[in-house]
Amino acid sequence: MRTLAVATALSLTLSGAPASADTTLSLPRPTGHEPVGVTSLSLKDTSRPDPWVPTVPYRELMVSVFYPAASANGPAKQYMTPLESQRNLERQNIPGVPLDILSTVHTNAVVDANPAGRRHSLPLVVLSPGWTQPRATLTGLAEDLASHGYIVVAIDHTYENRATTFPDGHVTDCAACAFDNDEATFWPKFAQVRSADTSFVLDELTGRHPKWRGSDLIDTSRIGMTGHSAGGAITTQAMLADSRIRAGADLDGSVHVPIPATGLSRPFMFMGSMDEYTPGAQGPYDDWETDWTQLTGWKRWVMVSGTVHASFTDLGVLADQLGVDLGNSIDAYRALAITRAYVSAFFDQNLRCRPQPLMTAPSPAYPEVTFIG
Repeated sequence: MRTLAVATALSLTLSGAPASADTTLSLPRPTGHEPVGVTSLSLKDTSRPDPWVPTVPYRELMVSVFYPAASANGPAKQYMTPLESQRNLERQNIPGVPLDILSTVHTNAVVDANPAGRRHSLPLVVLSPGWTQPRATLTGLAEDLASHGYIVVAIDHTYENRATTFPDGHVTDCAACAFDNDEATFWPKFAQVRSADTSFVLDELTGRHPKWRGSDLIDTSRIGMTGHSAGGAITTQAMLADSRIRAGADLDGSVHVPIPATGLSRPFMFMGSMDEYTPGAQGPYDDWETDWTQLTGWKRWVMVSGTVHASFTDLGVLADQLGVDLGNSIDAYRALAITRAYVSAFFDQNLRCRPQPLMTAPSPAYPEVTFIG
């Protein structure tokens, strides 16, 4: 099941010398021209109890907002805290890898830099991570979109990952992990929770009293969403629940809650691993074939040869730097570059109305990419 695969993705074999405490990990630099800023927000929805821990009478979320900045000067965002790194790595059993090493990853976004742009001019893209994964794993994609003039909000869905740290110091764990063995009830609830989280975050950023000082830069008519694994799979459900989301993409996520017969008429893109796909056969993408027929608006389905599930996130390049073999046959940096290029082109075309050759036909610049539809 591809929605759960990343949780064990780093428990594979070492391809070289194990990492040491002085190993330097870093994310690839963004490809756009804008400096990137980032701000962390703690948000509290008092209209509902927490769906996973009902004794908590509210739903609290941590989000990271990435955006074009006025300057590249200042401290870079910490990728994870040492405790978050430990909790995400301790189940992976990678020989010789310090459990706090993900707290040392070099990122490219400047903390609390001044936002740049004209009022109501910038598209907004929501990012939702995979099941049990923190928002940090989509940092490379978020930074890149921000460098091309997007505001990007990455959501930590509380109690659905190993560790979320809040400003007062308390850290939540994966309470929802106790329920994922009953797929018939778990996935519909999961989709409802994440859809509600997404709508709440949009309210907090674009409402009458926005929680971020740069919110007046957002063009509320140009909002998109994407995510990886389970976070990508629920994008259709979030779009159906909230008409503000004008375009969406699923990055290698198995669909457990299908699009209803009424369909989805807004632009959508599937992006996955060609090596895992056999048309018409039972496999990790047969649910995409079902949903494809229910997508009645502009749509695109692209597959990338040589990739594995983690290739579409930071985990691909970080595993490469740690000497961990995930099984990908193309360079991890190349895989992330392809992901960035196609996601950016998709939103440029469907939120900015700028026709993109990458969305029209296979490109000789990316021979790894196959168009399914």
